Amino acid sequence: MSDTGTAGERAARGGDGGGAALVEAALGFVFPAALRAAALARVADHLPEGPRAPAELAAATGTDPAALTRVLRLLATRGLFGEDEQGRFRLEAAGQALRSDVPGSVRDAILMITDRTFWLPAGRMDHCLNTGESVFEEIFPQPFFDHFAQDAETAAVFHDGMAAMSGVENGPIAHAYDFPKTGTVVDVGGGQGGFLAAVLRAAPGLDGVLYDRTHVLAGHQLGDDEALAGRWSTAEGDFFADVPRGDILVLKRILHDWQDESCVGLLRACRRALAPGGRILVVDAVIAPDNRPHQAKDLDLLMMTSLVGRERTYDDFRTLLTAAGLRLTRVVPTPTVLSIVEAQALDDASGTDGS
Repeated sequence: MSDTGTAGERAARGGDGGGAALVEAALGFVFPAALRAAALARVADHLPEGPRAPAELAAATGTDPAALTRVLRLLATRGLFGEDEQGRFRLEAAGQALRSDVPGSVRDAILMITDRTFWLPAGRMDHCLNTGESVFEEIFPQPFFDHFAQDAETAAVFHDGMAAMSGVENGPIAHAYDFPKTGTVVDVGGGQGGFLAAVLRAAPGLDGVLYDRTHVLAGHQLGDDEALAGRWSTAEGDFFADVPRGDILVLKRILHDWQDESCVGLLRACRRALAPGGRILVVDAVIAPDNRPHQAKDLDLLMMTSLVGRERTYDDFRTLLTAAGLRLTRVVPTPTVLSIVEAQALDDASGTDGS
């Protein structure tokens, strides 16, 4: 008779102290490897109309039929695909976002997260544990963002992946905050402009500035939305040195990339650019002081291995903001894993401390 139940349940019944569950957890890396392989082959794109036999699906994707069967068999255990009695595979509802041609697709996000720039350093986490330093430069010739600036193909994977990852969260985050009716919002390090577009749609009285490096702005998508016509512009530069002036300055998924000293310098640049009565919105995960699972705790280790930054707690953010001449006024939760940490200049009398 075969054993049933989760690894944890089996371990409890077997009295092995949880060893079986730990072994199963150690095998967990195989799932994202299979997920990446399926995403690269665009398997989901070939299953919108129903199940297909492995040989047919392999011909359409340029893959080996036997290997494809084995990959999809594992992914089916996670509910992304399903296999019928004839051995044909279908795409389940949980796997629809693997398609590249549907709204809310996360295919590019999966390819970014499982790219070698994250995958290889994660496998060397012991280096970080022993030294307290990122292992990225042990594997690649340059720091993370310098590597991207010199490698257009890898940079495209990153920026397309960030756009896809943000695509499912931008709208809910933008609607979670009560933006002013008029003024200028500057999206600092705003990438392809997805979040700025969501803000401008949520607050039709605002104008926006998308601020980033030249090679990043080349891929922006603001011009694709006729509803935003005449309400946005782009600005190129180094956000550590200078930031365009605005009433609302947004830093979405930016501070977690950097060490505290660099974050303070960036926040000071934003403080200098802030209009009187303005606000800085740090949109990042806020790690809660408990042991509940949270995506930020996973991302925190990617920041540790590949970059030099970290995810932060409420107190961490308050310390950074204070050092930059800012005051944390409140933290606004959103329906996503991110929160909005709102700050104002210390010499701005409006607002109250959110602590």
